[in-house]
Amino acid sequence: MRLKIVTPIAPCLDETVASVVAEAPNGSFGLLPRHVDFVSPLVPGVLVYETAAGGEHYVGINAGTLVKCGAEVLVSTRNAIPGDDLDSLQARVRAEFIELDEEERQARSALARLEAGIVRRFLELEKT
Repeated sequence: MRLKIVTPIAPCLDETVASVVAEAPNGSFGLLPRHVDFVSPLVPGVLVYETAAGGEHYVGINAGTLVKCGAEVLVSTRNAIPGDDLDSLQARVRAEFIELDEEERQARSALARLEAGIVRRFLELEKT
């Protein structure tokens, strides 16, 4: 199978794999080369894949969608962090995802202030 993981910024992974284990909202599932084609949402967590040589690798993902079609598995996610060691991957995922969450919170706050300003301006225009 061919596993491709893409983010809005850039492709993260494009590799031939023997199996994939991912987590959907209703639990974990595994994919082998002859698995039926399907689409599944993914929850934030760790995607595990095994290469043809037998090595197990990990990718921390921040939710997304998995599409299995033929011999290709495509994962589209907001953020992905590959790693070979779960301990170091966990630390990197926590640091990067927490930073992204803080940036998103600040952006939502700025947007709320802009919306409030626009509403105030419309109310002022109505009075005149």
